[in-house]
Amino acid sequence: QVQLVESGGGLVQAGDSLRLSCAASGRTFSSYTMGWFRQAPGKEREFVATISSTGRLTTYTDSVKDRFTISRDTTKNTVYLQMNSLKPEDTAVYYCAVSQKFGLRGAEEYNYWGQGTQVTVSS
Repeated sequence: QVQLVESGGGLVQAGDSLRLSCAASGRTFSSYTMGWFRQAPGKEREFVATISSTGRLTTYTDSVKDRFTISRDTTKNTVYLQMNSLKPEDTAVYYCAVSQKFGLRGAEEYNYWGQGTQVTVSS
């Protein structure tokens, strides 16, 4: 069993930055691929980014490339999502999740989820 707790969301203006954190329980954190997803009102949950268990591999959805950076700190059992140059269309609830394999973009491929943190970007 893995428990995930996201934090760091908030209300910002377009062009601002935020850093989301996801703290994970469990001694096997370093063996998990981690991902970030988001869900805007009335829309399906969509893939944002994922990072391999070693932290050496990352993948992003096209709309956030060059603006968002996913990273992890194994000593703190935490994965981060640094979000720069935020846009109103980035407004959503952001979730972190665990997968057994790197590179997967479907939400059904992730088997543990946090409760989410709201990010709102005003224009």
